[in-house]
Amino acid sequence: MPKHFEQAPGLHHAPVPETEGYVFNQTMMRIKDPERSLDFYTRVLGMRLVRKLDFPEMEFTLYFLGYLDDKQAQSVPSDDGHRTTYTFGREAMLELTHNWGTENDPEFAYHNGNDQPQGFGHIGIAVPDVYAACERFQKLDVDFVKKPDDGKMKGLAFIKDPDGYWIEILQPNMLEKQRKDS
Repeated sequence: MPKHFEQAPGLHHAPVPETEGYVFNQTMMRIKDPERSLDFYTRVLGMRLVRKLDFPEMEFTLYFLGYLDDKQAQSVPSDDGHRTTYTFGREAMLELTHNWGTENDPEFAYHNGNDQPQGFGHIGIAVPDVYAACERFQKLDVDFVKKPDDGKMKGLAFIKDPDGYWIEILQPNMLEKQRKDS
């Protein structure tokens, strides 16, 4: 069985046994105001806060969020140490880093990665129905970069979080569905 499912220049095709057990665990984004960001990611996007780690000597806090249904949430350890191990062993966690005091500086802002010079682009959230999700986001006054029917790429949207980071809202079967409909 081939290692990759597509071909592209630069792919390493031989097995790499030393990387067995590696997990893509997290993407970290710095946030200005944890109250605004946590409200956005938990209320608007429905994530759960799995672990919060304070580092008073360095004056920052880490917030680890993810998607867990009620059944998965029951398996999250209540013990702080075990929950930390659980957090760092999961796939696809969002780590929000708050450097203390930034929320009190009205001039402070992080670079969103899409302004010049470009770098980081966005994170992506898959939803069952991109149109229904965007209708809800609109009612919640979420800032849109792109609505589902804007531009050439139909059926996906981009919204902004409180720090201006872009979040792609996509429906996993949309490209396949559009191919069948055309």
